[in-house]
Order: sequence, then structure tokens, then C-alpha cells
Amino acid sequence: MDTEQLHAEIRALTDRAEITDLFDRYLRSLDDRQFDEAWAESFFTEDASTKTPAGYVRGRDAILGNVRTALGLFDRTVHFGSNYVIEVADDRATLRGNQLSTHVLAAGRSLFLSGGRTVNELLRTAYGWRLKRADLHVTWTQGNPPVLPPELIQGQP
Repeated sequence: MDTEQLHAEIRALTDRAEITDLFDRYLRSLDDRQFDEAWAESFFTEDASTKTPAGYVRGRDAILGNVRTALGLFDRTVHFGSNYVIEVADDRATLRGNQLSTHVLAAGRSLFLSGGRTVNELLRTAYGWRLKRADLHVTWTQGNPPVLPPELIQGQP
């Protein structure tokens, strides 16, 4: 193996590690509930979009507002991601994986569980990898979901 091949393999492994770390930190941050502009900047490009059960939104500021509102419906949450398949092409990447989310509803304190697949597009920026698109496709639920407030219902795909 020549030096160029070695550098390419090291970069591929580093990219995968950085992308995995970013997405794991993102899921963990949903449970830590410290949503501010610094939070949004640390995970999303300025023109990012998300499509989740809480609606479709575009733009980092819109994502911040959507996440604040959606997670405000719960007292506590635990988000778990696994089985990541990551493909990197230059400064773009995709991450597909599974997601299991446990929610304790604020009203009534009952549990709501969901499982599904996550599909993400990422860009390498001057600050590291960032999510350009973060979509969650729920494939099953258990328990009663929260009642969505009007601002989330308007953003439904």
C-alpha cells in the first residue's frame, strides 16, 4: 500500500468516526434538552431540513423551533441509534440507521415508544461534518402519541 492509499483509508475511517460521533451526540442532545443557537449550529447546516413526526421544516432556525416545541411535549426522552450505514463521497455523506425513541409524556406521564429508520445527508464544513437533511421514518409505535400543537400540525408533510 502506498502513502496515498494509506492517507485515503485513514481519511475514510476518520470521516466515518466523525459522522458516527456527530449523529450519536445529536441523538443524545435531544435527551439533554439544551436547545439554543449554539446547539443548532453544532449539528446542522444553515439550510438543513428535517422530516419527522413533528413535521417538515427547512432552515437551522426552523429546526431549532421545531425541536424545542416537539420535545416540550415530553418530560423525559431516550433516543438510541444503531446499525449505521455510512457512505462518504468527498465532502458529502449519507448515514442510514435505526432509531428507537422512548418518551415520557408531559401530560399524564405515560410512555410513548417509536422505532424507525433515519436517513441523513451530511456535508463537511469548515467546522466539521454537519447534517444537511435529517429524516426519521417511524415504522412502529407503542402507546398513545402526544397531541400535536397547531404549529407542528401545520408543518406536517
